[in-house]
Amino acid sequence: MDIQSLITRRSTTLALKETEALFNVLDQSSGLLKTALDTSYLDAFIESGDNLIAGNVQVEDDVPDADTIQKLQALYAQVDVATLPKEVARQAVQLSMLKAIQEDKIQGNHQMTPDTIGMVMGYLIIRLVEHQSQLTILDPAVGTANLLTTILNQLTDETPATVSAIGIDNDDSMLSVADINTTLQRVPVELQHQDALGDLLVPAVDLVVSDLPIGYYPLDDKVTSFKTRSESGHSYVHHLLLEQAMQAVKPGGFGIFLVPSQLFSSPEAKSLLGWLQESAYLQSFLALPKDLFTAQSAEKSILLLQRHGEHAKQAKKVMIGEFPSFKDQTAFSKFIAEMVDWELNDLLK
Repeated sequence: MDIQSLITRRSTTLALKETEALFNVLDQSSGLLKTALDTSYLDAFIESGDNLIAGNVQVEDDVPDADTIQKLQALYAQVDVATLPKEVARQAVQLSMLKAIQEDKIQGNHQMTPDTIGMVMGYLIIRLVEHQSQLTILDPAVGTANLLTTILNQLTDETPATVSAIGIDNDDSMLSVADINTTLQRVPVELQHQDALGDLLVPAVDLVVSDLPIGYYPLDDKVTSFKTRSESGHSYVHHLLLEQAMQAVKPGGFGIFLVPSQLFSSPEAKSLLGWLQESAYLQSFLALPKDLFTAQSAEKSILLLQRHGEHAKQAKKVMIGEFPSFKDQTAFSKFIAEMVDWELNDLLK
């Protein structure tokens, strides 16, 4: 099945009324708790999601009051958590987070990866893992787990593999949302609250996927052993995470990342390229459509790396290109077909 058919199938078969109904429950209950607890929309959503999963309303110091509790219970009674379709739950949580981003003015690194980008990344992965019976995925910057569960659900639908995942984040609020998201979807994700640039307590994984945070890492003393560190001053956190993530992949395994399009033309690119030459094959670098971004500095690309070892080798040709606009379905489908042909005849042969 091609990616356009996959996107169309998901958008048309997804129970839109169920998604809207679940979002309304989450939104209305979060609004009630925001007022009752005098807190942010995000914190109110986390409280409400925990209530919904637990099946009861948490009360502390007589807050919320009896009237609010009654209203919350009536809302939660509309949802059967045990039978929620995965994509309904994911989409409803996504809508809630979009509202939280708007209401709470959440910073850019905490915003979610758009669905179409997640599906393209998942579609690129399918042929890399379709012959595996077991698959473990790591996201070292999991955030709300929207990208991770988009890919997990896609791989579960399109491959025979038994898929599980590990998500790491150092933001406890984002990890709380990820916990609600994965629990409502009933997907096997182990969440860890830690700095992903510390010692990772994870087994070697088959695949890493991540929408990497962009910026500088402030703890210079903690990354002195990293080859991608800056020679002076703070290092780019996305460079460090690329190195850390690929170290967690089994020899020959792949990593697929959303990165700045200027990744290899920044002043710190020299150390990144030096690490790449020693540790991983750069197999593909695909720029996303420019019309997705408000400024050139915000443009992002999909980066596919393969760790050295096992049967890994440099592809016959590195696939470098730019996606046409997602609005141009003919050009988009043609580009996807070229991508699949490259995977089958250049990368995997």
